[in-house]
Amino acid sequence: MRQVIGVDIGGTGIKGLGVREDGRVLAEAARATDARLGREAILAKLRELIDELMVQVPEAQAIGIASAGRVNAETGEVVYATGNLPGWQGMPLTAWAASEFGLPAAAENDANAALLGEVWLGAGRGKDDLVMLTLGTGVGGAYMTAGRLVRGARWSGGEWGHSVLVPGGRLCNCGKRGCVEQYISGTALVRLGHELTGRAYGHGRELMAEADKGEAAAVEVLERYTSAVALVADNIAVAVDPELIIIGGGVIHDQATWWPLLLNKLGAAAVVAAELGNRAGCFGVAKLVLDRLSENRIR
Repeated sequence: MRQVIGVDIGGTGIKGLGVREDGRVLAEAARATDARLGREAILAKLRELIDELMVQVPEAQAIGIASAGRVNAETGEVVYATGNLPGWQGMPLTAWAASEFGLPAAAENDANAALLGEVWLGAGRGKDDLVMLTLGTGVGGAYMTAGRLVRGARWSGGEWGHSVLVPGGRLCNCGKRGCVEQYISGTALVRLGHELTGRAYGHGRELMAEADKGEAAAVEVLERYTSAVALVADNIAVAVDPELIIIGGGVIHDQATWWPLLLNKLGAAAVVAAELGNRAGCFGVAKLVLDRLSENRIR
C-alpha cells in the first residue's frame, strides 16, 4: 500500500501524520510554532517535523501540506495570507517541499483539507453536500457540492471567516471590520473571556476548565461565544443548504463543555463535530496526494 506524509500548518503549531492509503496512521508528530516570527521560523519547524516523519515512514512516496490562507491547489502557492502567518503570502509550498525532500508534493488550504479528511474517514463519509468550519487561531471554511470541493475562481471558496458578521465591528487582520474570525475563532474566545471576566487566559482550555467548574462568568463567555457560532452556522445553512456543517479546529477539543450550549441555539443548521478532531487536515491532505499519485498528477 502507498504511504504518504500529511502536515497541517496553523498559527500556533504544525501537526503531521504518516498515513497508509487505507487510512492507517503509521507515525505522528507535532511542533509548536510562533507564527509571529515569520516565514523562516515556520519553515524551520516544518522541515524538522517532516524530517522526523520521514525517518518513521521511510517508504513515503509524497508529501501533502495543508496551510491557512488561500492556496492555489494546482501550483501549491499561498496566494493570500493574513497577519496570522506573516510573510506567508507567496510561499511556494509544493516547490519548497519537493526541493527539500526530493518527493512529489501537493498543497491545499487547511479547511479544504479538513473537509477532505472528514469525507474520507470522518463525519462526512457517504455525504455529497457539506460545509466545514475550523475554529482555531483563525476561522477556516470549506464546502462541497455534489461531491466536489468548491475552491472558487480565486481560491477563496468557503472563506466565511472573512465574511462580515458585525458591520463596523472589530478590525480584522484582513483589513475589514467585523469579520466572523474576530468573533468565533479560538483567539476571539480567549479575548472575549478576558473582556467579560477581567482574567488573562493563556489558552481557551483555561476558560473551559472554569466553565466546567460552574463559574458563572466563564459560562457567560461560552453562552455569548456559542450564540455567535450558531448565528454563523445558520447563515451558512440558509445560503448553501448542506446536509451537514462539520465543525473542527482546536476549539473542538473541549466540545464537551460548550457543544450543548451551541446545539440549544441552532436554528436551520445541522451541525456535527469533526470525528477526526484537529487531525482532519493532515488526513485530508494525505488523501489529496494519494489521489494525485493514483491519477499520475504528481511524480
